[in-house]
Amino acid sequence: MPIFRYKPVGGSMTGTIEAADRSSALRELMREGITPSDLQVAEGSSASSGATSTQRRAGGFSSMSRAEFAAFVRELATALTAGLPLVTSLRTMQRGGRSGSQWRMLEHLVERVENGKSLADAAREWGKPFDDLTVNLIIAGEASGKLDEVLRQAAGLLDGDVKIRRAVVSATMYPAILAGLISIAIAVMVTVIVPKILEPMQGELLELPWPTQVVQGVAGFFASWWWAVLAGLGIFALIVRAALHDQVWRLRIDRAILHIPMFGRLFRDLATARFTRTLGTLTGAGIPALQALRITKGTLANKAMEQVIEDVCDQVSAGKTIADPMEKSGYFPPMLVQIINLGERSGKLDETLSQAAEAFEERTQTSLKLLLTALPPLLVVILACVVGFVVISILLPLIDLQEAML
Repeated sequence: MPIFRYKPVGGSMTGTIEAADRSSALRELMREGITPSDLQVAEGSSASSGATSTQRRAGGFSSMSRAEFAAFVRELATALTAGLPLVTSLRTMQRGGRSGSQWRMLEHLVERVENGKSLADAAREWGKPFDDLTVNLIIAGEASGKLDEVLRQAAGLLDGDVKIRRAVVSATMYPAILAGLISIAIAVMVTVIVPKILEPMQGELLELPWPTQVVQGVAGFFASWWWAVLAGLGIFALIVRAALHDQVWRLRIDRAILHIPMFGRLFRDLATARFTRTLGTLTGAGIPALQALRITKGTLANKAMEQVIEDVCDQVSAGKTIADPMEKSGYFPPMLVQIINLGERSGKLDETLSQAAEAFEERTQTSLKLLLTALPPLLVVILACVVGFVVISILLPLIDLQEAML
């Protein structure tokens, strides 16, 4: 078995321990009451000598969905809870009928861990689906000797994120389909049906009513300049894409999104629920509050709210509280600010955040239901107005023509 060299926290002397892998060595040291600040394979050990021959190029990719990755993390946590060593757990999962890319990912993890690297380092080298959040949770689990427990927390966090994403997709799919069908119906009516109806009337009437002229003008414009419309939409899409990659414009756009009626509240609720659950999980895993805030900042998906958390990090670095800058921003609900304030004063920030996360996730579900309830009728009203205007544009010349014949 390989020999690991360690240096205790706060100590200057180094020691050695023999173990099957780095995770086993870390657990054995924690059982002996030793918390290592550094744990590496000793030079000349079997794992160190075979490292170069077995290592593969880092930076791979595994085609895992978010839900599959959550199941993967939970499966690893279950194996570790059952008492299996880390390498044995990974080997067992590797034999479980994985796809080619997932098998290579597990092989990479096994090779790195057997060669003395930590699971967190191996995961970071591989890349997706291991993001900064998951890697930092693994670091906390390995440092505390509670990797199985922390991995269960990570799986729960991933499951919650998948649940929210699926709720958003299911809530917006019907309105999106309805909006698409409405747009197609209006386009066909204005560009195909209406011109055929109005064409015979143009020679009978000296002047068409203004609603008819508007519809006729729109139909003629799209019939003659459809290519310009498509080109304009393409240019607009490129401009929006460039703006989203520019930090200044992305900040302005994200701020504007938060103030859109109905949608702004939904975006704030989604970000708040994700922020609360993630921060509670990280602090519960033993990650310091400042580091946890910086990790959580990347889960908000809104530059305006990320800027607030950046300000919070600066305040915390200066010895101030988390709650004050969040309250001044106006983006986070007052209840969250009060919960964080209470958690900081009581020293139980992780517990209060975990309890609050459930409430905010329920609030997100309510916002989604409100959107699903209000948006389809609104789209139907818009369709009714457009169709009504088109029908009026057809009926008015018919009425004028009938009066002229009398």
